[in-house]
Amino acid sequence: MNKIAILYQAQLPPVKDGIQKPMKPGGYSDSGADIAFELLKNNIDVVTPVENPNQNNDTDWVFPDTRKGIEMALHKGAKIFWLNTVLYQNHNIESYLDKELEIIGQTPEMVDVYDDKMFTNSLLKSNNIPIPKNELIAIENYNDLSLELEFPLVLKPIRGRGSQGVTKIDSRNELIKNLNKIFLENSYGNAAYVEQYLNGQEITITVMPKGNYVIDNNEECFSRPWCLPAVKRFNHNNGIAPYNGTVAVMENSEVLSDNELQTTEIQEVYEHCVKAAELIGIKAPIRIDCRANEQGKYFLFDLNMKPNMTGPSRPHRNNQDSLTLLSARKIGWNYFDLLNNMLNQKWKASR
Repeated sequence: MNKIAILYQAQLPPVKDGIQKPMKPGGYSDSGADIAFELLKNNIDVVTPVENPNQNNDTDWVFPDTRKGIEMALHKGAKIFWLNTVLYQNHNIESYLDKELEIIGQTPEMVDVYDDKMFTNSLLKSNNIPIPKNELIAIENYNDLSLELEFPLVLKPIRGRGSQGVTKIDSRNELIKNLNKIFLENSYGNAAYVEQYLNGQEITITVMPKGNYVIDNNEECFSRPWCLPAVKRFNHNNGIAPYNGTVAVMENSEVLSDNELQTTEIQEVYEHCVKAAELIGIKAPIRIDCRANEQGKYFLFDLNMKPNMTGPSRPHRNNQDSLTLLSARKIGWNYFDLLNNMLNQKWKASR
């Protein structure tokens, strides 16, 4: 197999229509290093920026997604690029897509479009996929709000990242106070949105792209995207799942029981997730967060184009299963099985 380079996010993405997507500290270099270490451990040919990478130093294992970083990886013979980074239109990798590269990850153009949660919500709603009711709030008019939604609400960035910046809001005064804070800090740009708060169970579903996979030593061909088993979230902080940089997901998440996985509600939300993945044309896993109302019906409230892919490959990272890996273990995959099946979905780049 050709040599693989793992990219991580080295800088903030550009502001898009006045909206800023925040950056994870370290730019996913931690999960990138987990991936590189696990692949090398299993005799997959991975190139690294330094000759003898230190297992405790994340950036020894991954290349920055800058022109310099990409060219360094090419110089070291990389022909496969694992885009473990936040993508957007005119991302540096686009300048190299005519070099016969193979890619693990989404197309930058696709991520640029669907990272806009208001746009994506509108697309899902127009295709009869259930989403919570929501409203846009612009910086120009937030002090003179006329909301149709009732409290409690959830306040969110439009181009958010996991639960960062997500807050449950119980009153108008609390909403104004939080809007003042986020607009003053300018972490997310000049608009945000609110959606109805659903008080039922929260689950997260990893959707894999169509393709050939090895499950229980058998090759299976999926002609549509498909769902890994749903993971339920618990131990919320004021109604919101805590950011996984603060609380490891293994401490507040577990795969649903066999009986729960067979319920009509779960099977229905799987179909909605598959339909959503088809609409946006995924080429790599996405993670969809869903929450139930009081009647147990699930609504899709966040399509995450770049799920975290941390894993326990290095000795000091034993508790770092991602939500996707927790889910993958239910079908018999370990961390390498998950990564290897993702690797098998690589696609040939072209401009």
